[in-house]
Amino acid sequence: MQSQTKRLLTAEQLDAMLRRSSGTGCRLEGELTDGWFNSAYRVRLDDGRPAVVKVAPPDGVPVLRYERGIMATEAMVYRQLDAAGGVPQPELIHQGPDFLVISVLDGLPWDKAGGDKADGHEALRHELGRITARLHTVRSPDGRFGYPAPEAGLDGPDWPTAFTAMTEALLADADRWEIQLDHPHAEIRSLVAAGTGALAEVTEPALVHFDLWPGNIFIANRSVTGLIDHERAFYGDPAAELVSLDFGGDTGPASPLVTGYREAGGRLDFTPTLHHRLALYRLYLGLLLVAECGPRGYTDADHIAFSRGMLRDAVRALRELG
Repeated sequence: MQSQTKRLLTAEQLDAMLRRSSGTGCRLEGELTDGWFNSAYRVRLDDGRPAVVKVAPPDGVPVLRYERGIMATEAMVYRQLDAAGGVPQPELIHQGPDFLVISVLDGLPWDKAGGDKADGHEALRHELGRITARLHTVRSPDGRFGYPAPEAGLDGPDWPTAFTAMTEALLADADRWEIQLDHPHAEIRSLVAAGTGALAEVTEPALVHFDLWPGNIFIANRSVTGLIDHERAFYGDPAAELVSLDFGGDTGPASPLVTGYREAGGRLDFTPTLHHRLALYRLYLGLLLVAECGPRGYTDADHIAFSRGMLRDAVRALRELG
């Protein structure tokens, strides 16, 4: 995916960057073009190991507020999940000042391996539910909700405060890039405010990946081999994970994914307030997808229509909740 936030490097620049930071150089094997924010390169390190180098946008390139400092967030999540155990992911080989070096996973991204037609799809969703439950056992180290990067400044002592700040930041981003939303800012604020009581039911800030669509889940031999791209992670309501997980299959109460989640100790009670929160999280993701078209320079009509459609559907659902 082409994006204005991607930094394009030559083989010589990549090698020099790694050598300065880690003492180990690399040989470029190819650019990985599926990412939508960072640039990524498949390389062979001097010691022979295959690896992926993820490079943050160039200094001075405008990004959404929540995206400030998210390369460090991704590295932090790799370390947290490694310490917690039970969540397959790449090895974090090295963290540079504006890049990460991670190991290469076995298999393919789920969307490239057949999506919902992949061999053993239901069993894979069941396994993914169990993995997601283990991911959610990680808690905020300081007890605060929201995005962990201090550069973003989008956290708070409780979930309603943090979520409201996160939404306000996206509204401000839409204004900054002169993106006309299909709904007045005042209506979106009103819908979020009406959900404060439902949001307040969340009292423990769990780690939420918030980008578990099939492209960020690797599979091989009917097994999940790893989760990637942790940079969008925040501390908040574990149920928010269902919004991106829904892109890969059923997330209803009787689904294989939720069954696996509960078997691994995760709690999901599909109460009216949970459905209210899920509608808010769909609103948030829809707003995020629309707003990011500005700094990234997206012009793909299908993607823009999908993003705006998601936002419209969430607004409609929240209106119906009253």
